[in-house]
Amino acid sequence: QVQLVESGGGLVQAGGSLRLSCAASGQTFSRYTMGWFRQAPGKEREFVAYVSQVGGFTKYADSVKGRFTISRDNAENTVYLQMNSLKPEDTAVYYCAAGTLLIVTPEGYNYWGQGTQVTVSS
Repeated sequence: QVQLVESGGGLVQAGGSLRLSCAASGQTFSRYTMGWFRQAPGKEREFVAYVSQVGGFTKYADSVKGRFTISRDNAENTVYLQMNSLKPEDTAVYYCAAGTLLIVTPEGYNYWGQGTQVTVSS
């Protein structure tokens, strides 16, 4: 079992930045691919980014490429999502997830956090 707790969400103006954190506990953090997903009201959960087990490989959704950066600190059992140049369409609940595959679909992840709200005002 892996427990995930997100933090760092909030309200920010368009063009601003936020840094999300996801702290993991339980099984060995470095075994897992870590992903960030988001879900806006009335929409399906969508992939944002993932980082491989030792951080050497990352992938981003086209909608966030060049603005968001995912990273992990295996010594601190934490994954981060640095979000810059935020847009109103980035407004959503952001979830971190842990899985064993390098995959962009939610079904590929075994463990999920409770989510943190990000709201970007125009």
